[in-house]
Formats: sequence, C-alpha cells, structure tokens
Amino acid sequence: MHHYRFFTIWMIMIFMISCQEETINNPPNIILILTDDQGSVDAGCYGASDLLTPHIDQLAATGTRFSQFYVGSAVCSPSRAALMTGMTPQGAGLTGNASSMHGQPGMQTDRVTIAEMLKKAGYSTAHIGKWHLGYSEETMPLAQGFDYSFGHMGGCIDNYSHFFYWNGPNRHDLWENGKMVYAEGQYFPDMMVAKARSFIQDHQQKPFFMYLAFNTPHYPLQPTQKWRTHYDTLPMPRRDYAAFVSTTDERIGQIVETIEKKELREHTIIIYLSDHGHSYEVRTFGGGGSAGPFRGGKTSLFEGGIRVPAIISWRGHLPEGKVSSFPVMSMDLLPTIAELCGISNLPKGIEGKSLVKTIHHNTSPGHGLMFWQLGKQWAVREGDWKLIGNPVDPSDRYSLDAEKDGLFLSNLKVDSTESVNLATQYPEKVDHLLRAYMDWEYGNVQYVPAWFGAVTGEK
Repeated sequence: MHHYRFFTIWMIMIFMISCQEETINNPPNIILILTDDQGSVDAGCYGASDLLTPHIDQLAATGTRFSQFYVGSAVCSPSRAALMTGMTPQGAGLTGNASSMHGQPGMQTDRVTIAEMLKKAGYSTAHIGKWHLGYSEETMPLAQGFDYSFGHMGGCIDNYSHFFYWNGPNRHDLWENGKMVYAEGQYFPDMMVAKARSFIQDHQQKPFFMYLAFNTPHYPLQPTQKWRTHYDTLPMPRRDYAAFVSTTDERIGQIVETIEKKELREHTIIIYLSDHGHSYEVRTFGGGGSAGPFRGGKTSLFEGGIRVPAIISWRGHLPEGKVSSFPVMSMDLLPTIAELCGISNLPKGIEGKSLVKTIHHNTSPGHGLMFWQLGKQWAVREGDWKLIGNPVDPSDRYSLDAEKDGLFLSNLKVDSTESVNLATQYPEKVDHLLRAYMDWEYGNVQYVPAWFGAVTGEK
C-alpha cells in the first residue's frame, strides 16, 4: 500500500512538472477581452434575465467566473492602467481619464505593460479597439509593447464615422500602426473582428497576446439592427443598451469561433471583463445598464462602479463551470498571466497577486487591504468591511447626505447593497479603516471629511 501511494504521488509530481515544462516550452496564447461601461450583472451568467449573452455565458461554462472581481477605478483610463500594469492607477501614474486630444500624454511610460512583459518572453502582441491610455507617440500602443495596433486612441468614437464622440471640434480617431486610417461607414466592432481574425491567422504558429478592447456598450449606443429588433419591446434606454451588449457578445463569439476553427482553443487563455460599471450619463440616455443589487455605477466607488463581470477560461487546463467568490482585482491579471505562461520574473512594482492558486485550489489571493481613489473619492476594503470617503452615487438608489455620509461604512457580507451607512454604529471600524487609508502610500488627509473618531495626524 505504501509503495502504491508513493507511486501515485510520484506520478502526480511528474505530471505537474511535465505541465510546467510544456508551458515554458509551448506557452499559451492570451486573448484579453475588455468591454466598456458594461454593468455589474449584465450577462446571463451573472443573473441578467432580459438580455442574451450566450458567448460570454459559454466562457463562464468553460472557465472560472468571479463574483467579487474589482477593477482599479470607476472610470476608463485609470481602470485600464491598472489592468495593463498590475498596479493601482496611482502606482501606474494615471489616476484620471487620459486626454482624447492628439499629442497629449497618458500613463507613465516607464511602467511595464502586460504586452511588454509578454513581448520580452517571445510573444507577438496586438492591441485592437479602444486605447485611452495616452495619445502621444510615446504613450500610444506601439510604444507600450504592442507589435500591432488598430483602433482609437481617445475615450470613444462613433462606430460608423470613427470621429471622437464626446465634444467638438469633430476629430477623426482611427489608427493602424501609428497612422491615421479612414473607413467611413464601416462598423467599428466588425472591423475589430476582421483585424483580430487576420492577426490570429498570421500569428498562429507562435504564441500571441491580443488585447481586444471593445468600445461597447459604451455610448454612442449603436447596436446592429438584428439586436434592435430582438429587444424592441424593452423600454428605453434598456432596449438599446441590451441590444449593444448582445451585439458585443456576438462578436466575442466570432473571435472564439475563429480560435476553435484554428484548433487553438485548448492552447488559448481567454480572459473577459468590463472596465467598470455602467453609465448614467446623458449620452447613454441616463442609464440602460444594471448593477443588479449593487449601488452606484460608473464614476462611483460603491460596488456598482467597481465590481464587474470577469471570467478566465482555458479549456482543458483550468477549472470549468466554477464560481470564485474571493475578492480579487484586475491588477491581479498581469501576475496571473505571467504564472500561466511560465514567466517567473515579474516587472518591478507589481501590486497584484497571481490568481492561479485561487482558481485551482479555492484559496484567497491574500489582499489584506484593497484601495481605490478617484478624485476626492476613495475607498478601503478589509475583509467584509468597506469604507468610502466622499461617496458619489449616480444611481440615486438611496439617499446620500454629503455631510452625514462623508464617511460611508458597509459590511458587504451583511449588506452588499451598501444601502445603510454603519459609520455611527461602528466608529472603531471607521477609525481603523481611516488609519489604513492614511497609511496607504497614496492616501491624502485633505480628502478625509471631519470625523468624530480619534484619528489624528497628517500624511
């Protein structure tokens, strides 16, 4: 019996070593799919009953879906900076939205991106879609580790004219490999799929990394007619938003289908997430997305602004149909990708933690404290407790008093809706988390509202 056990353990060890060697000698492809302004629960696998997302749902069925996945910020650029660098937006040096004006800088150029890390490891790298991390030559994709780049550099474009959508004067914003290109009338999401398929076709013989950053369902809400017709009984703005989510899901499916036809599915890690919660802006008709039970949305550090749908799928290698409930962060993806690809030397300053053990063994990645800061708004989470300073709530779901709720305490295990401020009931917990915020490298005492607790001192 002892010999049998020894033999079994020995065989398992040999298998694990052989898998590690296979990863090092034949590293997997990576497709990182980022949607834009997609609500916390706006996918069928996250509970949405009024919209169709069969391809996102299939990724969940063939992978691990995270129920407490947090992005680095509640607006576009800092969230993307955290994703790309494995650092908080503060660590990445981009704490607010980058300019959408040509020539303007963005993320700190000395920060190492996922693309730079993988390129150094022998990967071919592609950016397709939205960038919004800098619009100067040194901060655009080709200078940030990408061999190929197609898409727009600013925050959003019209999907047919490819002009910057938000404010004037009208500015064309469509680039390929550092040069302005023109394709009036062509539907941008379809162009993204075509470029992605071409890149896969041309680089299938060696490992590749594709950052597929959809500018959907971000405004302008321009779904295809097929999905407009499907949702024509839904009220606005949910109608057009839902149609745009399904339009996006359909194109995600087209990319996965291409990978499967090339017989690359079991050799390709597909990661999907949204950059933050859904928008309540007038440009999206005041809403349309859903955070489900959660409060807030885009621009807010309540759960609806920073808790997003996220899935990792590597068929045949990672658990399938699994739900992970540990709090994890988008900056964890860089070290996770590194470990899955057999890369041991991480860039300096990485703040994220690999999720490989979390995925395989259902263990916490070990985020003792989690921090966010967006303008004067900030948040700290430790365990189930979360404290927000100067909270913002575009959803107006519950009353919010600027003075009384300047420090907003919740226990997410008891009430994930953050509907009731527990600060006066648990002053010692407020003091503890407030001290943690001010001890944080980027904490700012100027952003701390007056508090009746015992906190003293300045940074």
